[in-house]
Amino acid sequence: MARYLEAKCRLCRREGEKLFLKGSKCYSAKCPMEERPFPPGMHGQGRRVKVSNYGIQLREKQKVKRIYGLQERQFLGYYKDADKMTGITGTTLLQLLESRLDNVVYRMGFASSRTEARQIVRHKHINVNGSILNVPSYRVKAGDTIALVDSAKEHLRINASVEAAGQKGTPEWLDVDLQQRQGVYRELPARDQLDAGIREQLIVELYSK
Repeated sequence: MARYLEAKCRLCRREGEKLFLKGSKCYSAKCPMEERPFPPGMHGQGRRVKVSNYGIQLREKQKVKRIYGLQERQFLGYYKDADKMTGITGTTLLQLLESRLDNVVYRMGFASSRTEARQIVRHKHINVNGSILNVPSYRVKAGDTIALVDSAKEHLRINASVEAAGQKGTPEWLDVDLQQRQGVYRELPARDQLDAGIREQLIVELYSK
């Protein structure tokens, strides 16, 4: 699968807002968005042009893709699944994205970013209901228990992430025991428990054309 290998901070600058792709760096003064809150490239500070409705919809889709670290084919697959399910398509799309194993590991505080969470999963540091899984896209279900394997509990970066999570807190739809390095995916998150800055209806409108 293709991967984005350039500086992730350029993605935030392109979207004009912090996407929190670099963990603790995004909360520090070292974040490029603090000094260069304009698109990358030699024309980044040039005259702004009026963006069409299509352009607005496209940028929103690109933003959400980058937040969750997905390629177009993957993201479209999630949209098609959401469109077939009952409920509001946009909300269902976000719930499916939040149910990815790498995202749940990140939300539980075992990693400082989704990229780091994906690496933790691929390195077989996570078990689900007692079985080790190394598939970041695995869809976690309500009642599933996610835990760090014993050998990963002493990793310095993981412990730093857990300590930060203890200060920031974890989402209401997860029951997390940071001391034991495990948690339970209690239920699908409600829309008001997710990022209010995402305008998922624009994505639905884009794909519905």
